[in-house]
Formats: sequence, C-alpha cells, structure tokens
Amino acid sequence: MDLELTDEQGAVRQLAKDFVDREVAPHAAAWDRAEQVDRAIVPRLGALGFLGLTIPARYGGSDGDHLSYALVTEELGRGDSAVRGILSVSLGLCAKSIAAWGSEAQKREWLPRLCAGEAVGCFGLTEPGTGSDAASLTTRAVRDGASYVIDGTKTFITNGTWADVVLLFARTGPEPGHRGISAFLVPTDTPGLGRSEIHGKLGLRGQATAELTFDGVRVPASALVGEEGQGFKVAMSALAKGRMSVAAGCVGIAQACLDAAVAYAGEREQFGGKTIAHHQLVQELLADIAVDVAAARLLTWQVADHIERGLPFATQSSVAKLYASEAAVRCANNALQVFGGYGYVDAYPVGKLLRDARVMTLYEGTSQIQKLLIGRELTGVAAF
Repeated sequence: MDLELTDEQGAVRQLAKDFVDREVAPHAAAWDRAEQVDRAIVPRLGALGFLGLTIPARYGGSDGDHLSYALVTEELGRGDSAVRGILSVSLGLCAKSIAAWGSEAQKREWLPRLCAGEAVGCFGLTEPGTGSDAASLTTRAVRDGASYVIDGTKTFITNGTWADVVLLFARTGPEPGHRGISAFLVPTDTPGLGRSEIHGKLGLRGQATAELTFDGVRVPASALVGEEGQGFKVAMSALAKGRMSVAAGCVGIAQACLDAAVAYAGEREQFGGKTIAHHQLVQELLADIAVDVAAARLLTWQVADHIERGLPFATQSSVAKLYASEAAVRCANNALQVFGGYGYVDAYPVGKLLRDARVMTLYEGTSQIQKLLIGRELTGVAAF
C-alpha cells in the first residue's frame, strides 16, 4: 500500500491550503458571527476547479480523483466547515448525482454552471418528519400529462436559499417505502417553490440552511433524474460517496484543533513561567488529538482508494464517517480543555470548532445509522 501522494495530488492539496489560509480562515469567525458566508467564495472555488473535482472535463469539470477531492474538502474543513459544506453539497451530492444519473441534456444544462460556481445546487431529501427514515418521505410528485406537480416540505437543506437547482426526492408511486420515490431537478425560480433560512443553529452558522416548500410546483417530465421509482437509489448512492467528504471535513476540523492547541500550549505560561506544553497532562491531550487526526485521515483516504479502484466502498465510507465525526468532537473537546477558559470565548477558534464538529455526528446519516449500516454488512441482517 502506497500512501504517498502523487505530484498532482500534492499540488492540489497545496493549492487548497493556500486558498484556505488566504480566503477562508481569516474570515471564518466573522462569517460565523454574521451567520453568513460571503457568497463571492463560490465563484472563487469554481475558478480553482474545486467545484468540478471528479466531474468529466467535457461537462466543465476538472476531472481529478477522489483522493484529491478528499484533500480539498479536508482543507476547507480546516478553514471553515461551513464553506466545506457548500462544496460538498453542490458538488458531492448534487453535481455528482447529475453526472452519474442525469440525462445528457441535464448534464449539459447544469454541470458546466455548477462546476464554474455560476450556479449552486442543493439536495432535497430531509423532511420535517423524516430525518434518518428517509424512505418514509411524504413530498409527492403527481404526473399530469407531460408534467409532474410537486407538493411538500423539505428542511435542513444546505445551500437552500442560495441554490439555483434542487435535486429533489418525492413520492411518485403508491408503493410504500423507497420503491415509490423518484428524483427530480427543480430550478429554484419555479413558481410555487418557497425558501426560508433557518437561523439560530449551534454550528455551521455561516452556511445557508433552509426550509423549502413546494406548493403546486410544476416541472416537465424531462426533470426526472433516472427512471421513475429510482430516486432512493440516486439518494443513497450520493450519500455513500458524500460521507467520504463529510469524513474529510471532520479530519480538517480535527487538524485545526491540533494546530490551535499545539500553538496555544507553546505560548500560554502557568505555574512558574513555563509554557503549559511542559505539563504531562497537556501533552496527553495533544497526543490524543494527534492520534485521532491520523486515524481519521487514513480511514478517509481508504474510501477514496476503494472508489478509484472500483472496489466496494459504502461500508468503508460509513466507517470513516462514523469515526471521523466522533473523533472531531473529541478533538475539539480536548483542544478546548487545553485553552481552558479562553476556549469558551469566540475570540479564540476552538469554541467554533466544537460547535461545527457536533453536527457532523448527525447529518448525512447519524452515528447510530452508520453503526446499523456497518452491522448489516457484518451480519447480513437489516436492523431497520
């Protein structure tokens, strides 16, 4: 097993690092307080090719492998996980799904714009009454001649108020559960589509998170992604790969915790003028963070390797997402302990890192859902 990055991967990682240090990290605290990332970050991500990673060049993408994608999302997570989420959803959940399942016309209409940052995508799966139980969604799309008419509500939709297109999942058939679900591409300027931003979040405050309402929204039959009734397959395939980018973002949060804690321990003096880095129990906290960073990174890289080699990766993705998200919370807690009381003040970075880390154990499949997925693979028995 060769864990060395290629020259191209190293260059992508350095490009992302420099971009984050220059364009993201200096503004993260202000964006968090304002509950608004500067939207100009989107075309900048597009100009660097980050929004087109793994998308074929013929559709405006920058090609690239999945490890390069993981490296970029890790760096964005290190700078501000709210920015990482913008990319992960618009590219990882929306654009990649169009590339994998969309018609040629859909690919040519949406992918060049999404890759360039001229348009933003969102992923319309979660509903007020169906979070982990996505197969029970109630949003309905009824066929009416050459169109579908959509009614329902989606919530906790990242990029929801920014998006130009929704990859929407709705029930089209009478079958219960996942069998009756289909996927659609719905432009957000379609009449009847309402959007309201959700404020007061614990973390990821700079990220535009919204509730979407569909009241008689009419779309042509050509908006269908894949075949009718395939929507749940579209959603689950997107989430399987999407969990890798969440895991990579968690590695970035954990790395930011390590960087901040090591730097602070080398500056803060206590007990006779020595820095707290001299104290054994502080070194223990730093060591615990470092081990979690290393383990989470390797698990995430393994997923990228499996995808590139055409090997099964869904369970590995669940393992990486489970471990990395829980590790990010541990790392942030340990970093806050190193900072002491100052860690509780938002003039220092670790409070935000802890708040941002906490949601990672919830979205794109809670830690408990990941354990059930892993358990099903181990036993062959579905616990759902």
